[in-house]
Amino acid sequence: MSAIRIAALTDTPAIRSALSDLLVETVAHGGSVSFMHPLPAEVADRFWRSSLAAAERGERIVLGAFDGDELVATVTLQLDLPPNQPHRAEIAKMMTRLSHRHRGVATALMRAAETLAREHGRTLLVLDTASDGGASELYERLGFQLTGIIPDYAFKPHGGLTGTKIYWKRVAATI
Repeated sequence: MSAIRIAALTDTPAIRSALSDLLVETVAHGGSVSFMHPLPAEVADRFWRSSLAAAERGERIVLGAFDGDELVATVTLQLDLPPNQPHRAEIAKMMTRLSHRHRGVATALMRAAETLAREHGRTLLVLDTASDGGASELYERLGFQLTGIIPDYAFKPHGGLTGTKIYWKRVAATI
């Protein structure tokens, strides 16, 4: 594996296609990222078109991790929150290609997201992950604190309910 490069993503057909492929792969392998299996490519494309448009408006930052020219992972930093929450951001849609898991790619993406959160004046990050097969261990290694577990929160991509774990982390001094 060559050095991983992290970059904010913009909407191009190639980027949207790579993100869609990653989303379809993630869902097909049980990743609980709001979609059910089988996930049609056009549904994935529609999701990323909307997400990247929100990024263009400054409402979020969609980060990508590249191994050479290949997009191998993504995470989204959601910045557009209610007026009483200007100090926080949410982490969403953390996905890593199967071929690149357990190589530090997700850690690099999360660290980049934390840096961007601080640069945007955010002091608190929150996220959730599935109780079954989620990325709890990654988030806990990165210092996120478990708030609690909500049982039967969502359907898993292949059916059956799973709970969700809610996490938080201070990334800068409070306002």
